[in-house]
Amino acid sequence: MVTNEEGSIGNRTEPEDTAETSILEVAQKSRSELIAVTEDIKKNQEEMLHKIECKYEEKIEKMKRDYKEKLDEQSNKLQLIEESISKLVILGEAAQKSKDDPTKEPISELTVSINNTTNVASKTLKRFQLKHIFKGVSNFKEMEFSNSKHEDHYNVKWYMSVRRKNGRLGFYVHCQPIAPSEKWSIQTKLEYTMIGRVQNDNIIRTFDYCYEKAIGWGFHEFLEWKEMKKWFLVDGNLQVEAKVTIFETTGLAKTKVRKFDESQKDVSDVILVVGDTKFYVSKMFLAAQSSVFKALLLGSFKESKQSEVTHDFHYFLEVLYGEPVIDESNVGGIVFVADMYDAPTAIGRCERFLMERSKKSYEMKLEIATRYNLENLKEKCLSEMRKIAAKNSKVSKRNPVRKLLCF
Repeated sequence: MVTNEEGSIGNRTEPEDTAETSILEVAQKSRSELIAVTEDIKKNQEEMLHKIECKYEEKIEKMKRDYKEKLDEQSNKLQLIEESISKLVILGEAAQKSKDDPTKEPISELTVSINNTTNVASKTLKRFQLKHIFKGVSNFKEMEFSNSKHEDHYNVKWYMSVRRKNGRLGFYVHCQPIAPSEKWSIQTKLEYTMIGRVQNDNIIRTFDYCYEKAIGWGFHEFLEWKEMKKWFLVDGNLQVEAKVTIFETTGLAKTKVRKFDESQKDVSDVILVVGDTKFYVSKMFLAAQSSVFKALLLGSFKESKQSEVTHDFHYFLEVLYGEPVIDESNVGGIVFVADMYDAPTAIGRCERFLMERSKKSYEMKLEIATRYNLENLKEKCLSEMRKIAAKNSKVSKRNPVRKLLCF
């Protein structure tokens, strides 16, 4: 009887052990599957971040290739200065000895600029791009304009606009000078681009136009409205771009902080002639700020073949003399002239402005950093762009998979 009872007890407990074993196996299997899913997600995330980094690296390399020719042009121009140093001769005297001080040395005159409209480097410098995504385009009302944000470029506010009119889409580029004189002008080449759904399936139209009023200029019938909705809208949004090249400007000068005119003759020992404008400056001071000026001013010299916009040169001199004149509208022109004349103090101040105060996009700052070898600015831009990319691709903390992993 005892044996039978023990056998009965054994028969009752065996199914319970089997059930417990099955539950553990299922739990372990589920855990393993969830861990595998998590590893896949982590792997996909790492691959995504790697692709994003590669994308930015490819963009940087493309920018380097795009500007290599421009940098070579600038290097060639600087080489012309160096080659001419051995042939330099004094052009002549720009002023007679002061009557009050007959022992004072005459002021020498140095021409450092000629017709700026023939300067390829300057024209390349004054080029920028506007980008914008217009939201809810399908709901646009007839004849109403929708505008992009305003951007400051070369002392002018620029923006784009689109409009629905008579079954067609209008596309315009507007300019608003910040501190214009009574008469002003901006000679431009405008390239309008509408980004298609399919890669490289874009529409591009160009137009040469001279702005003389603060208006928008473009195409009233850029594209049929139905065609735009069919081929260019993405989730009801429209992406457009505009490339602007400025060839020549007049009447856009900002108020100058420091004078370099004839009123400074008594404290100057050299005159720099840029276009038709004369700058009375200190030879020794400029020589200490720039290796190119040192070579030109502390020896004999000949007319240089360099060219730059007069106003940019004026702002450049103000920076050298310690004036806080750098802003969004002139930083590009100042760093261009500073780089041409190898003036590290001015270059450093422009770089600090771009790093600490400028509201320009990281893409625009990276373009400037790459063009002028501003390594600190370049590192900051890349770092911030990687942070943004990582944040956008990060797996949400509220992902249901994370909850399933919490046993």
